[in-house]
Amino acid sequence: MSSIQSLPCYLNGEFSTLDKASISVMDRGFIFGDGIYEVVPVYGGRPFRFEEHMGRLERSLAEIRIPNLLTRDGWRDLVGQLVERHAKSLGQAVNGLNQLIYIQVTRGVAMRDHAMPADIKPTIFAMVNSLKAVSASDLEKGVRCVTEEDFRWKKAHIKSTSLLGAVLSRQISADVGATETVMFRDGCLSEAAASNVWVVKDGKVLGSPRDNLVLEGIRYGLIESLCQQEGISFELRRVSKAEVFAADELMLSSATKELLPVTQLDGSPVGDGKPGPVFKRLFARYQQAKAAS
Repeated sequence: MSSIQSLPCYLNGEFSTLDKASISVMDRGFIFGDGIYEVVPVYGGRPFRFEEHMGRLERSLAEIRIPNLLTRDGWRDLVGQLVERHAKSLGQAVNGLNQLIYIQVTRGVAMRDHAMPADIKPTIFAMVNSLKAVSASDLEKGVRCVTEEDFRWKKAHIKSTSLLGAVLSRQISADVGATETVMFRDGCLSEAAASNVWVVKDGKVLGSPRDNLVLEGIRYGLIESLCQQEGISFELRRVSKAEVFAADELMLSSATKELLPVTQLDGSPVGDGKPGPVFKRLFARYQQAKAAS
């Protein structure tokens, strides 16, 4: 059995391993991508910003009219059990592990019809894996990104399992060995394929507004808080493409990337081509927040 197959998971009330879990081919998550997901990082057995992740899960479910079958305590217990089972499977103590919990809720099983069927039970799936640390080289030197027009749908604020747009966007950067694809809609920054994007100019952090064109990453609120702690100005507004290319610093944020400096965009250096002082200050604060979670 491969290590992937033996990873602990949860499906519709039962804990097992990935090789034993299965769903109907008529599940609307498989047929239509009709569902939502969350990814929760866990540091030393402690879910990071768990309440914020659950808040976004609840908002996404409400947006696409799928009932939430679990309470916050129910979700916390589910995550806790996966964390413990994974540590046990590795023969390690929970407090020595960093893990990643993937949660997916689909509308459930029904005959194929685009309209939402009534009275079907949602499918709840969750799995756990080790959280790979960002490489020291990427943190020290920064990463390369490329740009593209944002061709995805206009409900990006829903953390939907319908991710073909994100897959195609991310492949644009993967094809040239870059880390991410930074996207623009109508001449303004939206986000990257699987990350939020932050612009630093004259010591101020700028980001895209919270609206339907951007998935509000859990790090939105966190970075705003870290900026406040550091006395760094923070503003969400439309950021033009010209402003992005004239940035002193660019940063990516996500559950897996945490906070990552971008030092090259479309082949040109960002700022002086090195991770900047604002990134370094916020990254240090980020690590403190993890330790205190």
